[in-house]
Amino acid sequence: MTRAADAVPKRLCDVEVELLPRRELVDVATLFAEHHLGLVRLALIMVGDRAAAEDVVQEAFARTHAGRARLRDPDSALAYVRSAVLNGCRSVLRRRATVFRRAVPYEPPVWSAESAALLGEERREVLVALRGLPQRQREALTLRYYFDLTDQEVAAAMGVSGSTARSTIARGLSALARALGEDA
Repeated sequence: MTRAADAVPKRLCDVEVELLPRRELVDVATLFAEHHLGLVRLALIMVGDRAAAEDVVQEAFARTHAGRARLRDPDSALAYVRSAVLNGCRSVLRRRATVFRRAVPYEPPVWSAESAALLGEERREVLVALRGLPQRQREALTLRYYFDLTDQEVAAAMGVSGSTARSTIARGLSALARALGEDA
């Protein structure tokens, strides 16, 4: 009688395990290979320092890999990593602000002679004007026009509603036009 009683729970447990849906894990290596460069560029625009940008992106991917079992939707992994990169950039900028409270304002990185020759004067003016915008507007414009994300994808990456993303983009474009001396 004890053998039959012992056999029943084992079979029930086996059946229960088979009925549970298996969660698909995110392939972080593929995500890294496909999007690392673009995310480093995003972070570089946000923080202005290549080493800090690479550190932010590396940390975002490391945390994504560590928590990949907790991601509910593997299709939204890129949006998750993009948000993690933006949050990392915000943290870097906050740390800089506390350390350099009374220091000279941030200057963009010095371009090499080769890259300066390749970059047009207009593009440099736009980048300088973009760096002069408030952080939230700079994030919204970079995500929308540099990465060609939709308004909803921008909203998801920034952690705001769609209407907030659209209004931030509109205000950013207006401020950018004023900074460049163009009529809005």
